[in-house]
Amino acid sequence: MWRAMALPMLVVAMGAGTLPCAAGAALSVDATPAPTAGQPSTPLTLDEVLQSSARSAPDIIAALARARQAEGRAISAQGAFDTVFSVDARSRVEGYYDGTLIDSKVERPLTGNGGYVYGQYRNSRGDFPVYEDKAYTNRAGELKIGALYALMRDRLIDARRSASQIAGNDIDIARFETRATAIGVQARAIAAYQKWVASGLKLKAYEALYDLAESRSQGIARQVQLGAKSAILLTENEANMVKREALVVQARQEFMAAANSFSLYYRDADGLPILVDAARLPASAAAFDGLRINPLFAIEDRPDFGILLEEIDNASVKLALAENDTRPKLDFEGQVAKDVGAQGLGGYSRTPLEVIVGVTFKVPLQNRKARGKVAESQAKIDELTVKQRYLAEKIRTEVAGIGIEVDAARVLVDTTRRQRDLAERLAQAERRRFDLGSSDFFLVNSREEAATDAAVKLIEAQARIAAAQAEMAAATADDRALGLDRS
Repeated sequence: MWRAMALPMLVVAMGAGTLPCAAGAALSVDATPAPTAGQPSTPLTLDEVLQSSARSAPDIIAALARARQAEGRAISAQGAFDTVFSVDARSRVEGYYDGTLIDSKVERPLTGNGGYVYGQYRNSRGDFPVYEDKAYTNRAGELKIGALYALMRDRLIDARRSASQIAGNDIDIARFETRATAIGVQARAIAAYQKWVASGLKLKAYEALYDLAESRSQGIARQVQLGAKSAILLTENEANMVKREALVVQARQEFMAAANSFSLYYRDADGLPILVDAARLPASAAAFDGLRINPLFAIEDRPDFGILLEEIDNASVKLALAENDTRPKLDFEGQVAKDVGAQGLGGYSRTPLEVIVGVTFKVPLQNRKARGKVAESQAKIDELTVKQRYLAEKIRTEVAGIGIEVDAARVLVDTTRRQRDLAERLAQAERRRFDLGSSDFFLVNSREEAATDAAVKLIEAQARIAAAQAEMAAATADDRALGLDRS
């Protein structure tokens, strides 16, 4: 009875949104695990856990939001190529001259060059001073089209295009970071599930050990009543039951703690944590065999390696921009203008078609700013290249180390399984001898406890293999094994 009541009491407490504090007060919890009522009765599988975690884990949702932020920044960077429409209007309201001028312009930057194209319309009325003679237009105004083309600096790359490229790479970095976050979350979800299963199976083993002592107590009591056994044997059996009860209590506490931690990864459709019903515990350690690792692995599949590649690409863009700034600025500009309509106050000189070409040349003599940026960018590329090489070596070593751990864990499982089988055979034989009066109480208890210890060690060894395989799935970025190929 005391075993059956403990877990439901904890479930009710957590479902009510409060937990007992040391001082006896109630601690309010904002996000409470969903109540266990209404859960399916089938054993909880790893695949179900991974689907839930990939869909609802807050860390993954937050990482996806960061990726959307990067996409927003990329759109902002593209804004540097937006077409701009402007109007400038001015009129002399007092003074000798009464000229009024409206000047409108549409300008669009080139995406393949640092220059731009533009169209312009001007119209003026009234008189202007001689130093503003260019303000005169014919009655219907002046139409103008033109373009500026960079011949040296800003020809292949400029600040606008470099910012756009870096923003695009930042989207890829954010997506790699999202994938890295998802891999970490799924690996922790697997570990939490495995710990919950392992602690539950160990609890079952200790409960079975306690049940043996409890069932034996009735037989001992009858034998004492008949005078076949000494009364002290009842006390010894009770002491043995108390010792085994302590093991059950400790195992149950570990199982409850594991279920509580596991609820962070197993969530309902609304994203709220679920405290899993103990009835959904798998019946055997076969639940540890849910992972199937892909034997093929490429370092480029790792998101952290992809992040480094994108950072190197960003540094290369900055280097190209810095080298661009070392070049002289030589721009070619051409424009065609034509006044239309009746002749204005500016005279006939405004009417003919005008074609104007020109060049602009500018160069800093020392150019220390640009040369300093070149040196900085090149050093950054060298730093990232060394990091990339070391990361590749680190990944290979990590994967090889986990492989060694998996192989060693398999050997340990085989050894522990044989130990468990032998211990169970000895315990069964000793119980038969005890029932026949050929064995003593101390020896049969020792055999039973040894068999339970061996069973617990086997569970721990099987959980160790599963944990190593989960680490391998994370180290190799195996999306299928981690349940990310469906999310």
